[in-house]
Amino acid sequence: MIELNLPVTEAQIRDLNVGDEVSLNGIMVTGRDTAHTWMIDEKPDEVRELLKGSVLYHCGPVVKHENDEWSFVAAGPTTSIREEPYQGDIIKEYGIRGVMGKGGMGGKTLQALTDHGAVYLHAVGGAATILAQSVKKVHGVIKLEEFGVPEAMWIIEVEGFKAVVTMDSKGHSLHAKIKENSEAVAKKLIGIN
Repeated sequence: MIELNLPVTEAQIRDLNVGDEVSLNGIMVTGRDTAHTWMIDEKPDEVRELLKGSVLYHCGPVVKHENDEWSFVAAGPTTSIREEPYQGDIIKEYGIRGVMGKGGMGGKTLQALTDHGAVYLHAVGGAATILAQSVKKVHGVIKLEEFGVPEAMWIIEVEGFKAVVTMDSKGHSLHAKIKENSEAVAKKLIGIN
């Protein structure tokens, strides 16, 4: 298990390879469809320092508000491919070192990971309440009223948040490899050469 204390450097990220298991500690930010559109259209300065060297987590959390504090009840990943049209540009614009979600991303994002020194981290789907235990503190929320709870950008401090590198800065994608292998097996099973 590789410990990554956020923010991280480009050199630290370029040392990672597909299949590496990581444990994240520090500040990261959630963001889904609405946040990605906003970051592309308006290029807000208020998120720049938060994202630089950190991880953008594709997550629509379940939260509770108690005694003037927010906490995460569930912190499961959402499907990342929806952000494919925006992700490469956002990595470049904001200096993000990691994107995390589930299911992987496409060629445009993989190229941005390679060009700018970032990785895609796969978080375990179906373990939302377990992942929420790694969220130690909610430091704030951006655009809550405008975007709503799942689409708002939550600034969270994590400790021991586990993930696997499935797309690295060297141009490797575990998702693409699995797809290729699966297609080969399917063709063999149905008799196509």
